[in-house]
Amino acid sequence: MKRTAKAHWNGTLQEGKGEITTQSTILNNTQYSFKTRFADGVGTNPEELVAAAHAGCFTMAVGAALTQAGFTPGDLNTEAVLDLDLQALVINGIHLSLVGSVIDGVSEEKFKEIAEGAKANCIVSKALSVPITLDIQYS
Repeated sequence: MKRTAKAHWNGTLQEGKGEITTQSTILNNTQYSFKTRFADGVGTNPEELVAAAHAGCFTMAVGAALTQAGFTPGDLNTEAVLDLDLQALVINGIHLSLVGSVIDGVSEEKFKEIAEGAKANCIVSKALSVPITLDIQYS
């Protein structure tokens, strides 16, 4: 299976602009620019998209791991915060914050164990070479 996205850019770094389109067209000529990446502009940016991909992948992985363990997942909500160092122009890491609703028969310890496994094994986590941290609320 292959997934594709396309990007177009025109102009200088600070004055230019571009568009990003995904295979599914959920992003269809969605604008991005210096302002959307490094300030407050309308549109998206690569780092935001990496954070969104990681949050989605990880949350699905938690649901899959719970299901494989014989449990029916309830609500799972994840926020991914990507730490971008603007001086060095590197991603320092991603912090995942998971909030999960209590599942009958699943202790907090078991839930955390499953979530940690999902963090280590979700497809996007495995693709990234940055530190990934996780905090969990289970209530």
